[in-house]
Amino acid sequence: MKKILIFAFLLTLNVGVLFSSQEVVEEIVAIVNDDIITRSEYEENLRALYQMLKSQLDGAELDKQYNLMKENLLETMIRNKLLLQEANEKGLDVTEQVNLYIENVKKENNIETDAQLRQELRKQGMDFESWREQLGENFLKQALIFSEVDRFIVTDDSEIVSYYKLHPEEFIEPAEYRLRVIYLSPEGKSEEELQSKKEEISRRISEGEEMADLAAQYSEGPEKESQGDLGSFKKGELAKTLEEAVEKLNPGEIHPWLEARNGWYLLKLEEKKESRLRPFEEVKEEIEQKIFSERKKDKTEEFIKKLLESNYIKILNRPSGS
Repeated sequence: MKKILIFAFLLTLNVGVLFSSQEVVEEIVAIVNDDIITRSEYEENLRALYQMLKSQLDGAELDKQYNLMKENLLETMIRNKLLLQEANEKGLDVTEQVNLYIENVKKENNIETDAQLRQELRKQGMDFESWREQLGENFLKQALIFSEVDRFIVTDDSEIVSYYKLHPEEFIEPAEYRLRVIYLSPEGKSEEELQSKKEEISRRISEGEEMADLAAQYSEGPEKESQGDLGSFKKGELAKTLEEAVEKLNPGEIHPWLEARNGWYLLKLEEKKESRLRPFEEVKEEIEQKIFSERKKDKTEEFIKKLLESNYIKILNRPSGS
């Protein structure tokens, strides 16, 4: 996130507010070496955090995640300051990566010029320079972590094989079913009417008519448009009542009319893929990435912990709730 103010003078260690002509200009929340975190910078991050979560969550889960991340926001900002300071001290340059990323954004969105990109960003409430600055900071942090953490992580084949043997449950692919259905709703029908329609459909199937044709004629759910084709479901994705019925079928078989919570279903198992243990060669890269990611997480925390211990950090005015 961009800084609201840029300060070009030294700070004393116990100052909590910046003054200009005897007037309060900005409150300092924390000092990180020669850099600072201001109250307005913190609040801008807080607003952005809420908007980001709001686009993905709502209700109680939104409040829960927001309060959790708000509690750690100041520490996260301090860590980011340290990472950027360290990256700049090491002379890392990500200009080329930023330019390439921007060009890819333009290409993917059919934008020809920077001026057009600026206009599109303005429509979304973003300033181009601030957006570019944020991109640069993100790439700098990634480059630093790669330089100090990623390139020192090594995995060998024996570890990957061992993980596969010790955790076979992670690589079991559940059974998968492809289903066709005729659904009848009880709404607006007497029991006699509903029973009569069920018997009529069953009779026509027993006489050799295709279930797909009958689903297009009789089914009362959205699957009517696809001739009753429900697509594929992995074990555990279907409602329990339906899954128990499907498990008793062989491909091509039809289960008798089944009452579920919102109506009656006639189910046909079109195809079944049995559960299987995925072979090692199929999951080798997946395991390698998992081991790498776990080590990267631990090593990154170690690296940041050293930065926290070896640099000057002073929290002057911790925002409430953080």
